[in-house]
Amino acid sequence: MKQPAPKSVDEYIASQPEAVRPKLEQVRAVIRKAVPEAVEGIGYRMPGYKLHGKPMLYFAGFKEHYSLFAASGTFFAALQDELKGDDLTKGTVHFPLSKPVPVKLISRIAKLRAAGIVATAKKSSAQATEGRRKLAQ
Repeated sequence: MKQPAPKSVDEYIASQPEAVRPKLEQVRAVIRKAVPEAVEGIGYRMPGYKLHGKPMLYFAGFKEHYSLFAASGTFFAALQDELKGDDLTKGTVHFPLSKPVPVKLISRIAKLRAAGIVATAKKSSAQATEGRRKLAQ
């Protein structure tokens, strides 16, 4: 039987195996420090962060690793050298529990995702303003 969806990030982390919890707490702290304006919550049954209402990052613990799920894989190219050797799938990075949390890398990923969201929001806002200006003519 499936467990009910966690209601908070604290509840999610508390429900994880003891070996995974410290890693998840560290990932959480890194994301919160890197993008303090991001809103924390639960999405897809795992901890996640939104910025300006747009999904930014999610993370989850597993038996032998924890994963960082970006709502977009666009940061992969910018971090190609730093991600060498990590297990990557589309928009996801898997980190083994046996290694230290890559704090600097996760911070860079969070900041790149935030910058992408902000840039998209500014572009959308500029396009909307331009559209309204044309309608007013």
